[in-house]
Amino acid sequence: MKDVPLFPLGTVLFPGGLLPLRLFEQRYLEMAKACLRDESPFGVCLIREGSEVGTPATHEPVGCLARITQWDMQQLGLLQVVAQGGERFRVVAETVRPDGLVVGEIELLPEAADAPVAERHGACVRLLERIVAEHGERLFAPPFRMDSSAWVGARLAEVLPLPAAMRQKLMELDDPLQRLDILQRLLAQPGAARGG
Repeated sequence: MKDVPLFPLGTVLFPGGLLPLRLFEQRYLEMAKACLRDESPFGVCLIREGSEVGTPATHEPVGCLARITQWDMQQLGLLQVVAQGGERFRVVAETVRPDGLVVGEIELLPEAADAPVAERHGACVRLLERIVAEHGERLFAPPFRMDSSAWVGARLAEVLPLPAAMRQKLMELDDPLQRLDILQRLLAQPGAARGG
């Protein structure tokens, strides 16, 4: 895919994840308008160096496509959107437009076949069930697929208090069961987060 707008952020988007954004920089307002008009996605990449505003940041080469599912502009110049994660991708090449928007040529990454949650991942499922019961659609887009290792692993990686670099590594993993194995080990550590 060519000419995909890239949005470097201080957060990692997973396939199926929800991403609320407040857009005020002209380059991103224009990007959102074009994405809504053309029903096209933009790419979200974790910032490696720099910040979300001003000069384009250096970002990770692997990101996640995002499609805007809701938008609202209650005041002029401030667009609030919710985007949902789609396919993962790798940036092959990129250019910076005169307005500072980074556009890339990307290749989609193959997704491993989703697998049922293994019995050994019971702690992951129980924790996510508690989070869903408490926060539900405020955090996650339905359907809630508690039997899917890809869905359970991605949602837990989004909400657990993990460093962004670790979230990035988890998002880059092709195997959803491997992602759950890592999360299960993290939950088993003393002092690990138990929800919320």
